[in-house]
Amino acid sequence: MNIKLEVDQVAGLLAALQLKLDFVDQIKEAQTRDPFLLRMLERMKQSKKPNFSIRDDGVIVNGERVCVPDVDGLREEILREAHNAPYTMHPGTVKMYRNLRPYYWWQSMKKDVAEFVAKCMTCQQVKAEHQAPAGLPRTLRKHNAIWVVVDRLTISAHFLPIQQGDSLDKLAELYIAEIVRLHGVPVSIVSDRDPRFTSCFWGSLQRALGTKLHFNTAFHPQTDGQSERTIQTLEDMMRACIMEFKGNWDDHLPLMEFAYNISFHSSIGMAPYEALYGRKCRSPICWDIEGLRQMEGPNLVQETVEKIQVVKKCLKAAQDRQKVTLIDTVGRWNMK
Repeated sequence: MNIKLEVDQVAGLLAALQLKLDFVDQIKEAQTRDPFLLRMLERMKQSKKPNFSIRDDGVIVNGERVCVPDVDGLREEILREAHNAPYTMHPGTVKMYRNLRPYYWWQSMKKDVAEFVAKCMTCQQVKAEHQAPAGLPRTLRKHNAIWVVVDRLTISAHFLPIQQGDSLDKLAELYIAEIVRLHGVPVSIVSDRDPRFTSCFWGSLQRALGTKLHFNTAFHPQTDGQSERTIQTLEDMMRACIMEFKGNWDDHLPLMEFAYNISFHSSIGMAPYEALYGRKCRSPICWDIEGLRQMEGPNLVQETVEKIQVVKKCLKAAQDRQKVTLIDTVGRWNMK
């Protein structure tokens, strides 16, 4: 997927670096050679297809979704980009379709996505068996573990490469550099791997912050299914990464984090990035569409508030489904 770099002079003093997606120009030209879209174009002129229209730049769209013609392998290129690229890391059928659906449209798109994922050899090898992990190989930077930090509201995640023997003080410093710097100090922390971590971490965090205030830690054991699901997703991405890309796994970890955060998650009804920042993330697969979208401050705030409300409702619904499943399972077990 080609991207142009254009340098413009701004006020004679600054150089503005802009990105322009050649791929959309290819789609626009190919639309003039697709028999189905040509028929839709004629019906648009007769007002028989109200959902279809022509964008200001001449691209045929269905609603706001770019109509991808069945010409020159453009659909296959989109599928490859949305599945095989280092910043996507082999999503499953549902996630891949939900990632593409806001931006592109063609007939049988969902079926094509399912067939593409089903034929992916890497996915078959990665997801056919889930054996107990043997541990991560040590990288040139001496990393041999990953610290997974998940926000319980937006389920956005950070994947931090570490050494298994790192002290709590060192982890606290890393936490400030990568988490507190971006999101502030958390109200609570749930550890799903080692409960002792929670009781000791606050002291190390306070020392790293240099604060004179001391807070008592109330420890209540909790289950954290979301973190477990995030770790499972990360393990799948790690396997795909090791199979397809060269170099140390920590070289690709930032892109794995990016791929996770921009992918659709059914539990919140959107991507974690969108839940966190209130807008969809720009990526090569959707740069043109998101690049055209501008929003004023008050509208952005209002939309963000509405999305947070949607996230909370989706999370509650997901939690209720988990409770029903648990109760139903226990009931069946008791009856045996």
